[in-house]
Amino acid sequence: MKSKYTTIIDIARQLNISKSTVSRALTGHPNVKEHTRKAVLELAATMEYQRNSLALGFSKHTTNTIGIMVPEFMSTYFPSVIVGVQDVMQAAGYNVVICQQNESYESEVSNMKLLLSYCVDGIIVSHTKETRNFDHFTLAQRRGVPLVFFNRVPDDMNVPNVVVNDYEAAFQAVEHLIGIGRKRIAHLAGPESLVNTRLRRQGYLDALKKHGIPYNPDLVLSYDLTTEKVKIYMKHFLDLETPPDALFAINDPTAIAAMEVVKAKGLRIPEDIAVVGFSNDFSAQLVYPGLTTVAQPTADIGRTAAEMLLTELKAKVKNDYSIKKAPTVQLPTKLIIRESTMVKGKVKKH
Repeated sequence: MKSKYTTIIDIARQLNISKSTVSRALTGHPNVKEHTRKAVLELAATMEYQRNSLALGFSKHTTNTIGIMVPEFMSTYFPSVIVGVQDVMQAAGYNVVICQQNESYESEVSNMKLLLSYCVDGIIVSHTKETRNFDHFTLAQRRGVPLVFFNRVPDDMNVPNVVVNDYEAAFQAVEHLIGIGRKRIAHLAGPESLVNTRLRRQGYLDALKKHGIPYNPDLVLSYDLTTEKVKIYMKHFLDLETPPDALFAINDPTAIAAMEVVKAKGLRIPEDIAVVGFSNDFSAQLVYPGLTTVAQPTADIGRTAAEMLLTELKAKVKNDYSIKKAPTVQLPTKLIIRESTMVKGKVKKH
């Protein structure tokens, strides 16, 4: 069966010239007569010829393509990071292939195989909540494909990464809640497999300790980042004999889903329970009341990750992170105070 795609051979046959002449004309080689180049380009446009960048990349040992792997698109965090990556990579002449895993480890492994089959030059990654085995990433390293991680960074791989100070940001968020007089502060944490889950929980615990508030295990629950579980666990908190007077959530989608449970129970935010999220998702300023949250510089995270990857790609000698420490860039966060914690006369500076 005849291919539906136009090839260099098709153009060569139509013009009765060699394949090499067609190839040189299409790639702007100087040793092609102008009338021949014009004829090739006009026929290529008419026949809707599309250059096989992958095949061209094989010959040049580069495809000028990088991959981005993100765990989900439910929040605006990851799309915003991707915009930052694209700004830098496209300006540098790279194409970008985006893979979204839907928080599935199996999809992550499959997408990694896909990107490697495309011979991408490098990959920027934030792994899924299910990921505990990182063999598919070490496979990429063994094949000489540089990786840069962001946000969700494996603690057992020495790889370049871009993060924020999750511990310090969580500490400040909880200290803010203490500053408005809250003493029974609940924490909805993420999966234990995520490093930033553990860092944010430790920030929560240390803020309580600093201000002499005893740790209450009944007020801390880890969950799988699904909305259904938020509703179950938040209802559990509110049904306690002495319910919490504040909530620090692992991220904004968690905080917003929890707020819906609070309002459905007829309680007031922040009078009955104050709420703080994390990331400054676009929806944080749209909900009522507006959500106090930790803002992360998402586009800058993407741009920084892309710049780190470009550094790896431009390195004349391949970096060997088995013998040296991979670079880490830590970007600043900012606590954005909105109505979900605005209790008049209660805010204190620390």
